[in-house]
Amino acid sequence: MADSASNNPLANQGIATSATLFCNQGTAQLVELAVSRGEGLLSADGAFVVATGKHTGRSASDKFIVRDAETEHSVWWGKTNVAMTPDHFALLKADFLAEVAKRETLFVADLFGGSQPEHRVNVRVINELAWHNLFIRTLLVRPKAQELEGFSPDYTIIDLPSFRADPARHGCRSETVIAVNFSEKLILIGGTAYAGEMKKSVFGILNYLLPTKGVMPMHCSANIGSNGDTAVFFGLSGTGKTTLSADASRTLIGDDEHGWSDTAVFNFEGGCYAKMIRLSAEAEPEIYATTKRFGTVLENVVIDPVTRQIDLDDDSLAENSRGSYPIDFIPNASEENMGPVPKNIIMLTADAYGVLPPISKMTPDQAMYHFLSGYTARVAGTEIGVTEPTATFSTCFGAPFMPRHPSVYGNLLKERIAKGGVSCWLVNTGWTGGSYGTGSRMPIKATRALLNAALDGSLANAEFRKDPNFGFEVPVAVAGVDSAILDPRSTWLDKAAYDATAQKLVRQFIDNFAQFADHVDEGVRQSAPKAA
Repeated sequence: MADSASNNPLANQGIATSATLFCNQGTAQLVELAVSRGEGLLSADGAFVVATGKHTGRSASDKFIVRDAETEHSVWWGKTNVAMTPDHFALLKADFLAEVAKRETLFVADLFGGSQPEHRVNVRVINELAWHNLFIRTLLVRPKAQELEGFSPDYTIIDLPSFRADPARHGCRSETVIAVNFSEKLILIGGTAYAGEMKKSVFGILNYLLPTKGVMPMHCSANIGSNGDTAVFFGLSGTGKTTLSADASRTLIGDDEHGWSDTAVFNFEGGCYAKMIRLSAEAEPEIYATTKRFGTVLENVVIDPVTRQIDLDDDSLAENSRGSYPIDFIPNASEENMGPVPKNIIMLTADAYGVLPPISKMTPDQAMYHFLSGYTARVAGTEIGVTEPTATFSTCFGAPFMPRHPSVYGNLLKERIAKGGVSCWLVNTGWTGGSYGTGSRMPIKATRALLNAALDGSLANAEFRKDPNFGFEVPVAVAGVDSAILDPRSTWLDKAAYDATAQKLVRQFIDNFAQFADHVDEGVRQSAPKAA
């Protein structure tokens, strides 16, 4: 049932509107509303399918944080965290509220960011689109009925895709704007229908707040073994973070955003947001099954308007087609969205240079070094004739979402690793036998066997050698794995080419880490790879 203007939960926040408010609606009601308003189509199998227009991914260059007394010295200002003045935000806020006041209909969801009660944040999201409200209700943690009574938001997000920002008036870059004000606890999103902006805004809030409580926020997936052993998987897009954590023999805590407190690893979310393009029932059956369920939202997936059949292979709307669904759509998901503190940390990298071993054991100092580096490599497949890999460094494996200086998160990680005696592994899911174009992709069967040996503890008893370039420990032999693959240099026909490529990557690591050198202790600095 909709709330009338006389029963307006926004009034206490000073948000004036005569709109009919649909507050804390369920999935069925929001789907009905979205369909009746022409926002999208129901597929033949029940999923809601919507197109987001020109924005099919995050608008990273249109995101701003208000620079004021609260954030002046707490935010890591630079290319990622770009400042907006309080005066510009005040004008933007006034114009947003003027638009809210004129709306005939608005959708409101009261939700939690974070599954562990003592570390969660209360978030109120105000939307002009019903499907956006369904999306964020799916992705965040849904309060129980009694928890909604007297709900008071800590932070508020107003998302108006139809709003058009004015760069001259609002101090932004284009008609699209994502403006975060930590002092007013308000986030304004306009000019984009890509729903992921809301999800990542809440991630940014928690990444800002939790370190002050000693809680480590992480861009990672996490699962639990049968013995209660939690594993955390850091990794950038394309490294296998979702695939490797989706193990039928282990319980999934979550696939993207987590906190590490004194007592638990807890999911920030209550849903998943998976890439859909070319998804197959054979490779990822659990995720594929969600595309055929009522309650799933499919963004930029092509649908036949007559038969309502979807085509996951068609990328004509977007390469970044997405599906959002409640985490309990995955059969082996944790009911509490939580698990014990981790026993293993896995940092995933897809090394297209073919230099890094398939698995390496790291010390806490080395783990902090590689966490701050956030390395993976991309292949230049979009440019004809170019096969040279490109190193990509995204600090903390999620630089766009980290408001504070990376050393804040790195030091938290190092402290928690030391406190819990956590084993740390670097896993290369990239190339072997040569760089991209010469070598081949690391066999997934070998990666899984090495990962299982690390997680079940058997790898701890293996014989190790020290990698001459990076200094970490590499197993010499592992049951069920071809020993030749464990020494990347031996897999190259041209050993001199391997040595030259390895040194090229070493120098890139060293050059990238220069920005962090003054913010870490000597042990971490000494964990740098060694240039010849």
